[in-house]
Amino acid sequence: MGEFIVTAMDGPVATITLNRPDRHNSLIPELLEELLATLEVLSGRADLRAVVLQANGRSFSTGIDMRSFATSSDRAVYADTIVNLLNRVMLAMIDLPVPLITAVHGLVTGGSLGLVLTSDIVLLAPGASFTPYYTTVGLSPDGGWTALLPALVGHVRAAEILLLERTISAEEAVAWGLANRIVSAASIREEALAMAHTLAGQLPGSVRQIRRLLWANADGIAQRLETERNAFVAQIDKAEAERGIAAFLNRRRNG
Repeated sequence: MGEFIVTAMDGPVATITLNRPDRHNSLIPELLEELLATLEVLSGRADLRAVVLQANGRSFSTGIDMRSFATSSDRAVYADTIVNLLNRVMLAMIDLPVPLITAVHGLVTGGSLGLVLTSDIVLLAPGASFTPYYTTVGLSPDGGWTALLPALVGHVRAAEILLLERTISAEEAVAWGLANRIVSAASIREEALAMAHTLAGQLPGSVRQIRRLLWANADGIAQRLETERNAFVAQIDKAEAERGIAAFLNRRRNG
């Protein structure tokens, strides 16, 4: 068990839980490093057949922790580090040899969408939502908002969401192909685990081939994520990013 990631095995099924509830599971390098290490260890387990990803607290994950980001000694270096780690986590999720089911509740904002976009099956609790929060903060998208989302929901819909910071509701996420179904908050974890055990009972060679074929464009995804990282780092030193981050933190303090 790490400080920010809790892992448990239930027979051939692993459950990974984001565990930074006091900060809405917002992303910091330490959390992403723990998550990456966990995925690498699980990938090497011959007995593994499925993985469930979930989160503790009120939110699934609210993107980069802006407070930690704003107080870093070198924002450009911090930005490069954390987006690089997020991209590596997303690619490690894609590279898992077994299916990944993600159970989402509450808020998903900013780059944390990447943890959803690189899942195989996504269950949502009622009230789950997805919001980019880039244009008012002055940042460039990360976490696959441009690299992966348009292929799921369409270019013009993705453009509206990103440019106007439009929130995607749970119902819209299912209708648009971002998630599979809505499950009651009381049973979402149990349903995700039950589904994982069902998958664990399928013939593993066939399951691996299906995942490999579904994610056959992983090299292209890696290139698009790298393009996002470069744009994010380039934008971070702009004056509007400085103003936007300061205004965002001020709203949080006074909200």
